[in-house]
Amino acid sequence: LHQERRKHEEEVQEKIEYHDGKVEEVLSDGCRILTFRDGTKKEISADKRMTTISFSNGDVKKIMPDQRVIYYYADAQTTHTAYPDGLEVLQFPNNQIEKHYPDGTQEIVFPDHTVKCLYSDGLKETFFPDGTVVKVEKNGDKIVAFSDGQREIHTAQFRRREYPDGTVKTVFCNGRQETKYSTGRVQIKDEEGNLILDK
Repeated sequence: LHQERRKHEEEVQEKIEYHDGKVEEVLSDGCRILTFRDGTKKEISADKRMTTISFSNGDVKKIMPDQRVIYYYADAQTTHTAYPDGLEVLQFPNNQIEKHYPDGTQEIVFPDHTVKCLYSDGLKETFFPDGTVVKVEKNGDKIVAFSDGQREIHTAQFRRREYPDGTVKTVFCNGRQETKYSTGRVQIKDEEGNLILDK
């Protein structure tokens, strides 16, 4: 950026100094650079389709020809890109990326490649790199689908584990346990762990 500026300074065709302290430079390539008293610089491309504003605090705002607005926050080392269709993307220095969609959906990609989706209807889904998927409904019910085919369901009434072979183990909120094996065998234990049925 600094090399570009130095190159531009050599190509200044016209320099206008305003009463308020603003300085406008017109470069030989048609680009315009406005420098304000506070140190802010506004560069406008020759075709007027791209604008770059460099603030004195180090922040940089770019308005692109496709109407994207890219804002770099120097202190936070974070980039915020706003697209014309309403999509907003935040990129953090730890490589976390957040996407905010116009419908209210949010998608967060963490540095370890875990992806969390927050939907406008209250559903939350998390996709882990190992293939595990966790869904949390608006009412708090949670479904965990493991990559090995097991599923776990958590509700206010029970916690249930479903195995690929068809075995289902359920622990109810009162502590009672019920296991239904794929063979048809059923085992029930009371809240204290005493076996009350094995058939």
